[in-house]
Amino acid sequence: MFDGYWRDRVEPIVDPIGAGLHRVGVTANTLTILGVVGASAAAVAIGSGRLRIGFVLVLIAALPDLLDGAVAKAAGPTSKRGAFFDSTADRVTDTIVTSSVAWYFISDERGLLAMVPVAIMGLSWLISYQRAKAESLGFDAKGGLMERAERLLLLAFGLAFPSTLVAVMWIMLVLTAITAIQRFAKIWAQATSELAA
Repeated sequence: MFDGYWRDRVEPIVDPIGAGLHRVGVTANTLTILGVVGASAAAVAIGSGRLRIGFVLVLIAALPDLLDGAVAKAAGPTSKRGAFFDSTADRVTDTIVTSSVAWYFISDERGLLAMVPVAIMGLSWLISYQRAKAESLGFDAKGGLMERAERLLLLAFGLAFPSTLVAVMWIMLVLTAITAIQRFAKIWAQATSELAA
């Protein structure tokens, strides 16, 4: 949802920063790695119950992720290798951060609640797979209520205000499930139209 709506508004801000980073020798892959390192640090903080520190680290980890595309654009034509690396790193960071919430619930003796972030993680992977498979077949699969940016923002809110974390996880679960259904319906409709053509 935010991806399409905010991209045109954010790019004029981050593109000059990306160009500046490229000029001083920073690569998109370096930023991608820094994002994974930052997400790993956030996961350690969250899993150990330091949720507000986790919130700060999640935001810090999001900065390289925001800028790596702008640096790649400044470097010239985007390579398939870089796009693959970035996409894989996104899945890794999503997994470790979401898993850390499950670990926090288990450590806090709320073991059954750990299944909520686990389910969110599974649905997030499904949404990513739907897009990848659809694009490989020539269909458009972008959009939905709870894409990666929305999940990150909602999780950050729950970490910043720990009393809301359980409610945030349930909201994320419902909206992520709706997004998976939305994407399936969108791809199915395109495939059906192609059959009818």
